[in-house]
Amino acid sequence: MVPPKEGVSFREMITGNRFYYGAELVTTRGFATAAQPSKNLQLAQTLCNDPRIGWVSLTDNPGGNVMLPPDWLTENLGANKSQVVIHLTCKDRNRNALEAAAWKYASDGFENLVAMTGDYPRSGFGGTAAPVFDLDSVSLVALLRAMNDGMPVPGRRGETTVLPKTNFFIGCCVSPFKRHERELMPQYFKLLRKIACGAQFVYTQLGYDMRKFHEVKLLLASHQLNVPVIGNVYLLNRTVAEMFHRREIPGCVVSDKLLELAQKYAAGPDKGRAFFQELAAKQLAVFKGLGFNGGYLGGIAKAETFFEIIEKAESYGENDWREFAKEIQFPQPDEFYLFERDPQTGLGAPNQINRDYLRSLAQPPKSKHVTLNYRLSRVIHHLFFEPGTRGFNLMKRLYLRLDRKPGAIARGLHAVEHLSKFVMYGCRDCGDCSLPDCGYMCPLASCSKTGGNGPCGGSVDGRCELDDKECIWARAYERLKYFKEAEGMLSGPPVFYNAQLRGTSGWANFFLGRNHHAAGKETPAATSPPTAPERKNANEGN
Repeated sequence: MVPPKEGVSFREMITGNRFYYGAELVTTRGFATAAQPSKNLQLAQTLCNDPRIGWVSLTDNPGGNVMLPPDWLTENLGANKSQVVIHLTCKDRNRNALEAAAWKYASDGFENLVAMTGDYPRSGFGGTAAPVFDLDSVSLVALLRAMNDGMPVPGRRGETTVLPKTNFFIGCCVSPFKRHERELMPQYFKLLRKIACGAQFVYTQLGYDMRKFHEVKLLLASHQLNVPVIGNVYLLNRTVAEMFHRREIPGCVVSDKLLELAQKYAAGPDKGRAFFQELAAKQLAVFKGLGFNGGYLGGIAKAETFFEIIEKAESYGENDWREFAKEIQFPQPDEFYLFERDPQTGLGAPNQINRDYLRSLAQPPKSKHVTLNYRLSRVIHHLFFEPGTRGFNLMKRLYLRLDRKPGAIARGLHAVEHLSKFVMYGCRDCGDCSLPDCGYMCPLASCSKTGGNGPCGGSVDGRCELDDKECIWARAYERLKYFKEAEGMLSGPPVFYNAQLRGTSGWANFFLGRNHHAAGKETPAATSPPTAPERKNANEGN
């Protein structure tokens, strides 16, 4: 039976003991007036007024396309604001615009925000739009957390002023549907980093493998993190299944086997309607059985369809979900799982980490990405950039002296630095170098979204969602794993790039404490996330 939602906030729903259903709403391109009312608004109002829908989530230009912003729906919805979740993405706005948008939402009474990096822009008037990505999902979570804590800012007279505290309920996303270890593990490490930075609930990305959904719960439990998780369900049809299979929508996965089923049932008299709705309802039933805090429905244009799927999910027997969990497993070939398979449930086995993975941590395999360039970078870093070493102290004294009397020598060293780093890493002379954070690869040169805090969810088989390069974080994972350092690759404070340093010496800024390495030490949200599950779990899995 669907629990009543009257007077219950989204925060109360997913931190309580009942299972609620949410609905995703996507806006359209173009404008709406009284003479031309928006079908999206009418759908949103119908869903908000129905007791079967606990909350609605409003997307922010999904797929990198141009659409009305969620602000428009929030202003016209007339719904209980505590039951509305707003997606906030980084692709179209810099950090100031994101902060301004967050202040607007707080001022309007909207507190539930999901921090997302966002999809790379796909279209725009006159050509493809240039992305922003000044922040990513990790640094956006940290920004919202700082607003909740009371953000200190410079006053007009040079004093420090603390702004009013917000009360955001901060969400994040994770994409467990990655085929290879080198993609999946950085996703999990980034999730832990988001939680350490202030994320309070988790949306899963789209996929059709209940074992992978379950792994998110197992991962959090293995780190003693009691964070609400909401399972994502997207209603398929033949066209959407084929799009997901071709990876046209970043982060959405449909395997060969599921595509065959979709095409088979779509050829029937009802075009697969019954099959697709039953698949969605069964997924919701499994989420409820596994102890997820809610189920989140998307890909639906009619209110009646939402209700039909929810009613079907509620009609199943108390333990039917166990068979559904075994049935809805459509992995990709050679899919990597962090947890061993439980033969009784077909899902992941709690506290039993993949034995092959644990063995590989002890004896890391060779990788083509562990190049001579990378080895040399590690040696140079150890000699001159590790605080407390003789080389570090020497370089710091040199740059302190040059900073007091800047001139030709300082400019010459900057030129040598830029040239050498351009040849070795494709340096963009940003002045706030992240090479040590990213396996000695420049995120500005090697990542389409310039992500300095971990991978986005859009990669496919280790390649960027634009399919023009290998994912920087998959490469960094292999490099760090070879030296037994991968499990801590995304620990530590979030990285905020300081654009003021562009065109200045990254070496000087490092040794003089001007870049993000120094600033991060004082970041309020700098609690390091736990590393990967303890290796003692290997014994429990034997």
